Amino acid sequence: MGEMIENLIKDGLVNKNTLISYISKSDNPKIDLGDLIRDGLLNKEQFYDYILKKIRAGVYTFDFINKLEQEDINIEEVYKFIAQKLGIEYVDLNSIEIDSSLFDKVSTSLLLKIRAIVVDEDDLYVLVVFADPFDLAAQDAVSRYFPKKMLKIGLAQDKLIKEKLIQIETYESLKTYVDDIREDLRNTAGSEESDESPAVLKLIDLILRSSIVAKASDIHIEVTEKNCIVRDRIDGMLQQRFIFDKVVFGPLASRLKLLSNLDIAERRKPQDGRFSATVAGGEYDFRISTLPTLIGESIVMRILDKSKTVIALEDMGMNEKSYEKFKNGITTPYGIVLVTGPTGSGKTTTLYASLNAIKSDKDKIITVEDPVEYQMAGIQQVQVNNSAGLTFASALRSILRQDPDKIMIGEIRDTETLRIAIQAAMTGHLVLSTLHTNDAISAIFRMVDMGIESYLVSGSLVAIQAQRLVRKICPHCKVRTELSNRMLNDIKDFLPPDRELTFYKGKGCKHCYNSGYIGREMISEVLTVSNEIARMIAAEETKEVITKQAKKEGFMTMFEDGIIKALDGKTTVEEIFRVARL
Repeated sequence: MGEMIENLIKDGLVNKNTLISYISKSDNPKIDLGDLIRDGLLNKEQFYDYILKKIRAGVYTFDFINKLEQEDINIEEVYKFIAQKLGIEYVDLNSIEIDSSLFDKVSTSLLLKIRAIVVDEDDLYVLVVFADPFDLAAQDAVSRYFPKKMLKIGLAQDKLIKEKLIQIETYESLKTYVDDIREDLRNTAGSEESDESPAVLKLIDLILRSSIVAKASDIHIEVTEKNCIVRDRIDGMLQQRFIFDKVVFGPLASRLKLLSNLDIAERRKPQDGRFSATVAGGEYDFRISTLPTLIGESIVMRILDKSKTVIALEDMGMNEKSYEKFKNGITTPYGIVLVTGPTGSGKTTTLYASLNAIKSDKDKIITVEDPVEYQMAGIQQVQVNNSAGLTFASALRSILRQDPDKIMIGEIRDTETLRIAIQAAMTGHLVLSTLHTNDAISAIFRMVDMGIESYLVSGSLVAIQAQRLVRKICPHCKVRTELSNRMLNDIKDFLPPDRELTFYKGKGCKHCYNSGYIGREMISEVLTVSNEIARMIAAEETKEVITKQAKKEGFMTMFEDGIIKALDGKTTVEEIFRVARL
């Protein structure tokens, strides 16, 4: 936001003194452009007009509008405003049905390249919507396919054009690929040579592309008695993507194994591998795991976006008090800061955000990970390689001889790694790591259960954060709702006394595939290990006693944090009950 704000101040859209006063009075660690508009420091229409003028002048491109979503700006509003100013039609591609025969006239690959889509055709005109209506070369490219008709220019969001085109291309291609694989299987009498078929590679590309467009985190490919099923994990929940003949699974599984350097003949043991691919214009890593089942193999792929930037710590979704506690923890000179939670709860993302917040030219930071998920400049990153004898413990011993200031351990899996981490913390290093526990306070007792003496735990621990990810209510179908008396009674002890009890839910719409949810938000709890709590840990007090003391010191549980987020309209009480427990 910094450069944009400077330009807005320079061009007279924001008053510098008013902004300084506003920031000094705000409790929010991150102020974005959406806040300035809502609080009257920036006129919305003037700002939208300013963007259009900058685009006309060539200072910004239409791609810039998409970045405004990170600033809590409704980009659909921006597109509509610009379309109105330009005197062209804004088209919401989610709310119209496109005649599929139009795609026989213009190739989908060309439309993807020029970021346009043919929407309608009559006797005189062809309506074509563009992500950039000033792109004359794109307009000429489409005009060639309709030489006897006039082009009517429309505007649509770039991401919706891409999603719609890939969706059309996907379902057109699927049937063709499956038929080609069946034909190859017949020609090779069902041998594994069919995994070399171009159709198998095309089907894999199709599966990867559709999952990435749907913003899936994992792809599950499973064989049943009769079918091969592909499911995506989106916002923590599985959704079925494709279903096709069981005969396709064999060549599909073999080809995925070849891509990942796995043994294609081994079907009795689990295998793990990885491969990289360029999909839908982006660079991705895929971590693949195979597991033998009674019917066949189960294949799961974790999607890692290489181009994904590290989220800023203040954008992780912590409440203000938890953010301050955690920030204080990671800026201490030495000790252990732990992030706990189940698999898929965003622990690694929090660690990377923490490293990004504390990295400095004055400090040497080394990480040991399995695998390295994000590459960060200015940080030495080591990847575990068990087959070469490079385990977490052995890597950590070597790291300590590299004169580090701060160390990040991807996961503490065994007592040996934990003990070395504690020794590092006690000898003047800051250690960040993850642990699998249900809540923050349980991490203390997990460390003791792993064989670490309680006095070492008390002397090394600085802070523990436990977190979960809850689904956010879809903003397109969000409505007020009433809780049942039973549910209100269940949460009454966690309701703030000074808040109006207003709750929301998503009705379900095309934007959220009728789930009522889009995206995820963190709920968390942060335990700061004070002198009194450290004394209790050393004295081997019970969890109940430590919890009571933590609450005296202002400790807020994950469940309480979740209820406040439900009151804020970010998620539902049902979702909080699904991922957290009382």
